[in-house]
Amino acid sequence: MRKFGIVILGVILVAGCRVNIDKNKHKNIFLTRHVAPLIGTGGHGHTYPGATVPFGMVQVSPDNGISSWDWCSGYHYSDSIVAGFSHLHLSGTGIGDLADILLMPINKKVVLTTTSTSRDSLSYKSTYSHKNETSKPGYYQVYLNDPKINVELTATQRKAYHKYTFTKNDEQAVVIDLGFAINWDKATQSQLTIENKTTISGYRYSTGWAKNQKVFFVVQFSKPISHYNIVADETKKESATASGEKVIAQLFFDEQNSNELLAKVALSSVSVANAKDNLNAGDFNFEKVKSEAQKNWNHSLSTIEVETPVDSLKTIFYSAMYHAQLAPVTYSDKNGEFRREDDTIITAKDYTAYSTLSLWDTFRAENPLLTLLAPDKVSDIINSMLAYYETKKILPVWTLYANETNTMTGYHAIPVIVNAYKNGIKGFDAEKAFEAMKNTMMQNERGLDLYKKYGFIPYNLLDESVTITLEYAYDDWCVAQMAKALGKEDDYNYFLKRSKAYEFLFDAQTGFMRGKAADGKTWNPSFDPKHSNHREHTDYTEGNAWQHSWFVPQDVDDFIILHGGNQKFSQKLEQLFTESSEITGNNVSADISGLIGQYAHGNEPSHHIAYMFNHANQPWRTQYWVHHILDTQYNTTPNGLSGNEDCGQMSAWYIFSSIGLYPMNPASGEYEIGSPLFEKTTIKLPEGKSFTIEAENVSTKNFYIQSATLNGVEFNKTTITHQQLLQGGTLHFVMGSEPNKNWGLTK
Repeated sequence: MRKFGIVILGVILVAGCRVNIDKNKHKNIFLTRHVAPLIGTGGHGHTYPGATVPFGMVQVSPDNGISSWDWCSGYHYSDSIVAGFSHLHLSGTGIGDLADILLMPINKKVVLTTTSTSRDSLSYKSTYSHKNETSKPGYYQVYLNDPKINVELTATQRKAYHKYTFTKNDEQAVVIDLGFAINWDKATQSQLTIENKTTISGYRYSTGWAKNQKVFFVVQFSKPISHYNIVADETKKESATASGEKVIAQLFFDEQNSNELLAKVALSSVSVANAKDNLNAGDFNFEKVKSEAQKNWNHSLSTIEVETPVDSLKTIFYSAMYHAQLAPVTYSDKNGEFRREDDTIITAKDYTAYSTLSLWDTFRAENPLLTLLAPDKVSDIINSMLAYYETKKILPVWTLYANETNTMTGYHAIPVIVNAYKNGIKGFDAEKAFEAMKNTMMQNERGLDLYKKYGFIPYNLLDESVTITLEYAYDDWCVAQMAKALGKEDDYNYFLKRSKAYEFLFDAQTGFMRGKAADGKTWNPSFDPKHSNHREHTDYTEGNAWQHSWFVPQDVDDFIILHGGNQKFSQKLEQLFTESSEITGNNVSADISGLIGQYAHGNEPSHHIAYMFNHANQPWRTQYWVHHILDTQYNTTPNGLSGNEDCGQMSAWYIFSSIGLYPMNPASGEYEIGSPLFEKTTIKLPEGKSFTIEAENVSTKNFYIQSATLNGVEFNKTTITHQQLLQGGTLHFVMGSEPNKNWGLTK
């Protein structure tokens, strides 16, 4: 018996080892459990809770039917009514559009011939409760209270899958409303065709933030359509095809065989034929698609692994990793074709075209982060921007569904290209990219004529003159760096000289960047550093002088000299965080949020500022304020973001800062060192390499760096290069509760 017991024990031990081995081998499969997609759906986060895959073409998500700023994504956590489930959504933007091709299951016949002027008059809307709602990466579920239907959604790269579970014996129907529109969007023309018993197709043209948006679609159902009603512009149609400004239809299905109805939906910017091509692969196996979406997300989330005993930190981090990989979105079809703003159709050869490029926001940290998370996609994004350049001979500002929205200031496709090039990504034509960068900065649109004439933009000739000047100066510096890398000495010298434009606007007496008149001498007399006037009759974009006076990431050392040296600079910088948070003015920008003093973490212009202490020989102040921002501006609730997510930028700031790094000057190829939150961070790199960041003794109180080593050698710098990261190795910090004021000082 004893010998038999030993054998059994041995089998158990071996089995136990095998389980442990398998758990280690597949530990990344569970990373999605740390993601809370509902973070940012409350407050001013403007995120959506629906189903998509990393950088997916479709984002199938619920729409509340409200046109208001906090409903820019179509959904806000404060709401309890759903109008339907559409297939294109924006993540965290400050302007609303999309919500195209809306489907809504219903259990009764509804009136379609009356145009709804608001969601109150929608005949197919339903209430819901967050108690009966689930949001996970690649999956969304909600129970519709009024028709008593359970809705489940999942997605692949170019398809959305719906699963509706009706109450037994209830009528089974689906409304498809091509006229549905919220926020800036408005349908201009639509068409719907019942192709056969299980398939419908059509298109929706619209105007809004994207002035010329064309979406073609095909929907295939798991059951035959028994009968239908189609209405175009309030007139019922008897044929199987209807067109008009607003087309709406109700499709009815046989409820006898099953209480489940499934649908798969594919879109295209080109044609119904391309939508069908995008749809063809795959059956109606909803659970299989859902499982594949989860695997896809687990793979994307596993690029950076963090270790901490604090579950809430894992939730915030991996939710940020999730949000950072929602945009840009796939735009080209399976065959490579996509539509440009001028309605020409081109084919992306050897790359995937991407849209939704929120460059004013994302050049700061989101795009640099993608060189770590998805380097294979970065060159595709740049090739997409260069394809846009072919249309207008100017690089994009903010593209949505291939439309130039011209939203925000600067030409920040430029630092995105330089960042990628410096970080070793070469899957694009560098000479063509430089041509595009140079030509963009030499044309005369958006104030560049004034910038070239005066060396800065006079406040009396163009609104937001200070912000625009500072951002053009930075873009010029980036062009100079690319010119230098390509051996173009004359271009390098020209653009480097122009990048000093910030010097014209620095007022040494007040320590602020101020509006200056065309005479080059007279300051704007109407000056209050706390004053905000949103987007009109102002020198600053979505902010005030306190927030915008620090944008000289390309030249921090000389900027410090302008202030009078390290001590005066540091005092002014500290005052930013400790000044009262009062914002003056009658038209204050709603984007000024997440205030710590006058520092506004809820909007992007503040994101680099805390790292500037490093350059003034006070890195412990960077460590203090970065830790404070991490601790106070993010949480695990729907209100967990202090401002618009802005297509990944708010999350990218957290990802970088929480692991102890930040690209303060995103085109420099360097990262500033801040204050890591995690005991251990492992970044997976190409060729099987990894870079590890360790923070010994780190805790809520121990956030100051005491000492550091890089691959076992003493490390006493506040920057590390991207190329050093790519080599692999270990950056080890020892953390403590009091600042070590000798660590990281420049000699």
